[in-house]
Amino acid sequence: MSSINIILGVGEFNGEVALTILKMFPIIWVIVMIIEPVVIGRIAEKLTAKFTLPTDSFNAKILFRILFTVLGMSLCMTFIGDIIGNGLNSQTFNHFLANWPRNFLIALFAESILIQPFARFVMVKLHASQDKKKSNAVGVTIHGLSEQNS
Repeated sequence: MSSINIILGVGEFNGEVALTILKMFPIIWVIVMIIEPVVIGRIAEKLTAKFTLPTDSFNAKILFRILFTVLGMSLCMTFIGDIIGNGLNSQTFNHFLANWPRNFLIALFAESILIQPFARFVMVKLHASQDKKKSNAVGVTIHGLSEQNS
């Protein structure tokens, strides 16, 4: 989001803009890694629990979690990004009102359609690989024990 906001703020993408994005990326990343688990993630979990039932599907719970996380993170990061980029001034609120709806929609689309499905795919493959290694290790151990006992 910060990259898109910087490019739109400058009006073009060039080497100087790319350098600015690279300089800002570590700062934004640290802020995100603190805000999401400490504040937004906890709020999203509580809201998801409030709006879903224990009998609701996993996908329904994931979609609510995505919605609430993106809502919170887009609110916070649009505001924080504008302060980092332009300082806290009288235009901060106006910038927020102009930028937040776009940021929210882009983040919701990216999270729902690209990021979460990819992350779930990777986790399924990772767990399958770990399960296979465990079962092979158990098989070797059991096989080794049976050979020693024969």
